[in-house]
Parts: sequence; structure tokens; C-alpha cells
Amino acid sequence: MVARKLQAAWLAVALFTVSGCAGPTLRGTGDLGVIIERATGSVQVVDSSKRLAIASVQGLGDLSHASLVYSRDGRYAYVFGRDGGLSKVDLLRGVIERRIMQAGNSIGGAISQDGTLVAAQNYVPGGVKVFSADTLELLADVPSAYGDGDQRSKVVGLADAPGNRFVWSLFDAGEIWVGDFSEPAKPRIQKFKDIGSQPYDGLITPNGRFYLAGLFGEDGMALLDLWHPELGARRILDGYGKGQEKLPVYKMPHLRGWAVAGRYAYVPAIGRHEVLVLDTETWLEVARVQVAGQPVFVIARPDGRQVWVNFAFPDNANVDVIDVEQRRVVKQLAPGKAVLHMEFTPRGESVWISARDDNRVVVYDTQSFAQRGVLSAESPSGIFFTARAARIGF
Repeated sequence: MVARKLQAAWLAVALFTVSGCAGPTLRGTGDLGVIIERATGSVQVVDSSKRLAIASVQGLGDLSHASLVYSRDGRYAYVFGRDGGLSKVDLLRGVIERRIMQAGNSIGGAISQDGTLVAAQNYVPGGVKVFSADTLELLADVPSAYGDGDQRSKVVGLADAPGNRFVWSLFDAGEIWVGDFSEPAKPRIQKFKDIGSQPYDGLITPNGRFYLAGLFGEDGMALLDLWHPELGARRILDGYGKGQEKLPVYKMPHLRGWAVAGRYAYVPAIGRHEVLVLDTETWLEVARVQVAGQPVFVIARPDGRQVWVNFAFPDNANVDVIDVEQRRVVKQLAPGKAVLHMEFTPRGESVWISARDDNRVVVYDTQSFAQRGVLSAESPSGIFFTARAARIGF
């Protein structure tokens, strides 16, 4: 009897050992994230609670303007490379599951509401391509032809919208397009023309209703109500810099749904050392916040209590923290040289900040502003946590 129990115990140990070797460590994905290492074409998979790297994935091509989105379950990251590469990375196994070259120059993408479609926005050739999230099989190709049809525009500001729709802007054409991909083989495209000069990026509000395109060629933004597209796009913030000389722009700012805190949207002013505050019920400007430089990313803490701002050269070693009640900067941090991106942990107790030229990511407590950790990374840029998988516009 004793011998039989011992034999069973040894068998259990053997099975545990074999199963441990056969696959990844048993764990969830909700605590994971990815850091882009732009200089080496690699990414780090990180644990956001333990503040450490758990895997490194190589061979992702040109990541000089890389971004990514997550599968609904948070297991897979779809990485969009500047060279047109689209890679499906398994976070749990730390490997590339699939990789395709889908364009000549690409700057990002989105994933559909139901998680079945991945869309890439392309500069060369201009347009949007939509793929199966499972296999990366091409399902739809929408060229960004405009004018007489012989020209193609760079595509920017691609965002997911409810109803398996994607919304994007045409930089060269000054247009916003809405694509319904409920039937991927037969996409239905609505085009909104003459929305303003050189839309450079776009954001969709967290409820998926409003799409905003920032304008680089003139002061203002274009707003499209996706509940009532028949009303067309309208201008907001028209002429916000009127009568004042615009400064040279060293880095194009970015817009995303993470710039919305409660009722208000915080957006960068082009060529100015200001963050503009918009009331999302009226879409009128209600305030301006003076900051240390030209804003690049303006990101709200998940609870909406603070807004964090990083800057273009020559002020890109600093980060300003805006108190949303006081509407003023209450803290300035210096995480390192060439701060490129910031990402809050899902509930906002910490923020991770990449300092490209110091080859490090610095983690701060968002209440005390104390430094909580430092991770080494090769020229880090974008930081993306898996909590994005459950949010519109991320």
C-alpha cells in the first residue's frame, strides 16, 4: 500500500515536471505589457505589478514608429512596424506567432470591436488593409485614392469604432473616412471631405461616439459625431492661435482617447506651449494650460484626476503633471533624455515612462511622484499594457 502511494506521488511529480517543460508558465495576461525597443527591432514583455521583464522577442523589423493593439483576451499583441511589417506576438510564449509584410511604410493600426479584424493604416501605398486577427489573412484593401483617383493620401488617425467600424483621416486629402467592415469582403465606406488642412492624427472618445481629427495645416480640429454621421464633420477650436506666431514644430503631436478625462478633453496646441481644454458636451474651449514645451502626448490618468504631458525637442527630457481641478501644472519630472511615451497601469497607481536616449523605462508613483523602479531597455519608445484590450480607441 505504501509502495503504491509512493509510486503515485512520483508519477504526479513526473507529470508536473513534464507539463512544466511543455508549455509556458500558467498565468493570466491582465498584468502584462509590451515595451517597444525601436533601435533593435525587438520588444520586451513585462509584468506591470512586479515591474520586471519576463521575455524578449526579436525580429520585428523597423520599429521607429511602432505601435500595437491587443487581442480581446490580452494574449496576443499585433505590432505595426514602420517598414510595413505586421507581427502577431504571443505574450505567454514570448514568440512571434505570425508575421507578414503588408505595406512599404506603415504607422499603426486598430482592432475591431469583436476582436476578429486587425486594420493597418499605411503611408505607402496609402490606404487601409484589414486582416483576420487569427491568421493575418488579408480580408479587405481600401486604397486612399482622392481627387481624380490617381493620387493616394497618407492615412493617419486610424481608430476602432462600435459596429466593427474603423475611422481614419487622409493627411494629403483633408478627409475623414468611416469604414463598416461587418462584412469584410464588402466594406461600406463613407467619405467626409473638406474637413480641414492636413489632419495629422485622430482620437475617438471612450464611448465610441465622437471622432476628432487634429489639423496640422491650420489651427483647429474636425469633429465627427458617429451617432449622426448625416450631420457631417464640423470645425471646433477654429483659429485657436489667431494673432500669435506659431513656433517651429520639431515633432508631430499625437491624439488618442486617453486624452479624455471625465467631461473634458485635453489636446496639444500645435506650435504652442499649451494644452487646450475642451468641454466634450459643447466642444467649446474652456481653458488653456501653460506647459514647459510643445506637447506630444497628453494622457489622462485612468481616474481622470491628473493629465501627464511630454514634449518635443528641446524640452523632451521633462514631463509635466496637470491637476485637472486647478488646471495648472503641479509637478515637473525629469525621467531622462528623449522621453517618448507614457503608460499608466490599469488603475493608475503607477506610470511607466520611456527615456529613449538613456535606454531605460522609469516607473513613478502617481500620488507621491516617487520613483518606484527602473527597467533597462534598448532605445525604448511605446509602452502598451494589456488593459487596452478592453477599451475603445486603444
